[in-house]
Amino acid sequence: MGKIITIGREFGSGGREFGRRLAEKLGYAYYDSEIINEICKGTKYSKEYIEQVSEKDPVPLFPIRYGNSFAIGPDPSVTMAMDVYKVQTSVLKEMASKSNCVIIGRAADYILKDLKPFSIFVYACIESRIERCQKREKENENFTFSQMKRKIKKIDKGRAKYYSFVSGKKWGDKNNYDLMINTSYTDIKRLVDMVTNLFE
Repeated sequence: MGKIITIGREFGSGGREFGRRLAEKLGYAYYDSEIINEICKGTKYSKEYIEQVSEKDPVPLFPIRYGNSFAIGPDPSVTMAMDVYKVQTSVLKEMASKSNCVIIGRAADYILKDLKPFSIFVYACIESRIERCQKREKENENFTFSQMKRKIKKIDKGRAKYYSFVSGKKWGDKNNYDLMINTSYTDIKRLVDMVTNLFE
């Protein structure tokens, strides 16, 4: 089994860029959107649906967690979400078994806990996150500061719900990760250079 680095991140914190650059620097495999593509192959559900229940907003489609088991109700949507979760778990474990890798999101730190990944959580102040998001807006988008703030909070809320439903733990809590990284108004490349020596 190779080294596994998992990265949870607040929306707009630059966590995806951090993970990609770290993987490139270390020569590790990098898994992000590839996870969704592989889940699609293993289920009959659309990419949009899988994206929705695998990280963005699992409630009420995701089963309620009790201890170390899930309560499966009669609602078909619960069964569908559970199918996605099972395939996602299988996909993540298979990816982690292949080589050293960096995995973005999907509560991978918890799902792969038995493999002892090095878990990182990337966060930043709201002003920095809004600025970063506005810089990467598409041409047809023109969010105001307030609109972007609402969008960020909505996405973070979905990620927090998903993490809580899967793990029973609080998303972004420093006690759940090996390393917390604050990217507020900081160059991502410089942060990657600082962290790289932990894995060499």
